[in-house]
Amino acid sequence: MRLLSIFTLIIFLGVVITSGLLSAEEFRVRGGKVDDFTDSQGRVWHGAQQENQAWGGWIELAPRTAEVANLTADAQTQAKEAGYDVELFYAVSWAAFPATVKYQFVTGNGVFDVTYLVGEHWSPNNRGFDIIIEDEVVEALYVTPGRDEIDIKKYEGIEVTDGTLDFDFAGNAETGAGDLNAMFSALEAVESTATAVDPRAKLTTTWGALKGNRK
Repeated sequence: MRLLSIFTLIIFLGVVITSGLLSAEEFRVRGGKVDDFTDSQGRVWHGAQQENQAWGGWIELAPRTAEVANLTADAQTQAKEAGYDVELFYAVSWAAFPATVKYQFVTGNGVFDVTYLVGEHWSPNNRGFDIIIEDEVVEALYVTPGRDEIDIKKYEGIEVTDGTLDFDFAGNAETGAGDLNAMFSALEAVESTATAVDPRAKLTTTWGALKGNRK
């Protein structure tokens, strides 16, 4: 009887854990596009050039758009190894400095792991800005990679207490870069089971072609 009770408890815990994993909230957009995109894993990326959607959208000022005509072979490999389709990197949403790119996901309250993806279409190692999430600078003095290269950065344990996950990409002259027009190719937020922490204290995971001294 005791063995049966333990077995029943294990099954119950398995169902609860699996249910929690399946119900995790996920939010994704791809820059420079209006239409939604379903990737090779069946994940839907909403077109970022939208506002006032049930899931979120741009706020304050509509971003400009640009196409990334080419990606290096290394960049394509990096994208695939990180689990992302290369199509996500072929366009960007951007703002002409001093304007900033402001974006919002209607997540509800919770803790999220956020991924920033970008493909550089014009200014090789010469586009500098701050990445700001929930009013915290999670990546100060960021400089994008070389032309036709990509970067993928992850910030874990971002806490949302006001129902919306807010992004702001703001050019910063302190980077020493000549191009201060901030941008993104895609944004992803997945509900996390981690305990929320100050994002400025988190280490970031970075993939991409970060060649030489980018400052």
